[in-house]
Amino acid sequence: MTTLPIAFLTLGYALVFVLAVWFTRATSRRAAGALAGAAVAGLIGMGAILLGRNVGWWNVPLVSTPILLYLGLSISLAPIYLITWRIARRFGGRGLAVFAAAVTIIGPPRDIFIARKFPEWMVFSPGIAPILVDAATYAAFVLVGHAVMRLVAGPARQDLLARS
Repeated sequence: MTTLPIAFLTLGYALVFVLAVWFTRATSRRAAGALAGAAVAGLIGMGAILLGRNVGWWNVPLVSTPILLYLGLSISLAPIYLITWRIARRFGGRGLAVFAAAVTIIGPPRDIFIARKFPEWMVFSPGIAPILVDAATYAAFVLVGHAVMRLVAGPARQDLLARS
């Protein structure tokens, strides 16, 4: 993937984040928590990319600016934590578990589809191991990112909504 598509995708996801802040009525503290969770989850994603590349599960050609790839990945994850916040606020831990399971199930087929459509972005190795590791990465994205957001902004049920 070249620098220009990553930059455009990052800008697009930044807009999605702004819209998610608006629609979820997140406070500035909650938005900052979502960004903190995304920053940590982005590190998990970069680690998974490197680990999978070294072990041979997949190949993601790292661009000349891996910091831009990290930034794009982190920004793309930030809206998820505003959604998990609202799910945890409404449905508690069970709702969060269902959401994490859904993302874990939906994520790998999505990645495989994208890898087949854009092989210059990512190529999966054959077998079940790459799919299972990809699924585990998605679960970690949701659970770790949400946990970091909670550490920064507090529990969902104690949060006031901004535009009430």
